[in-house]
Amino acid sequence: MLDGKEVNWFAIRVSYGRVLKFSAQLNDDGIEHFVPMCRKRVERNGKTSVVFIPAVSNLCFVRATKSFVEEYLRRMGEVRYAHFMWEKSTRNPIIVSDKAMDDFIRVCRIMNDDALYLKDITEKLREGQRVRVTDGPFKGVEGTILRIRRSRRVVVELPGLLAVATNYVDPLYLEIL
Repeated sequence: MLDGKEVNWFAIRVSYGRVLKFSAQLNDDGIEHFVPMCRKRVERNGKTSVVFIPAVSNLCFVRATKSFVEEYLRRMGEVRYAHFMWEKSTRNPIIVSDKAMDDFIRVCRIMNDDALYLKDITEKLREGQRVRVTDGPFKGVEGTILRIRRSRRVVVELPGLLAVATNYVDPLYLEIL
């Protein structure tokens, strides 16, 4: 709670490939946020290097009150390049639960090299069995079991936005919810 108001994770759309600039600005202002990142191999002048880039070019999550985020975005001025993502059915800003966001961030950080981001969430994801991982580096993560690339993985979904899949999880460490 901040100023007696509820603090939530809000999905923010950042236009024109400025998500890293927006993230740096949030860092400078001490605002909690998360940008899903992935590694990309880049070849320049015959040399290969690895760089971190946003996994989704226009997505940032900010944790604050709705009024704080509104005011923060308003202070960006007329050339505002970041705004709330809206739920189509309710016309409210998309809010991600703390548990879903915590699981998502945890999987993204553990899977740093091998994170598999699923931008196009299909109905197949929702048909899978809901599970909780009971042991190992993903202990406590809840998601949907799904076979991807010939391996059973736990998929953590941020409804309507994005999903990330773990690497193989032994069925002995899965508890059906």
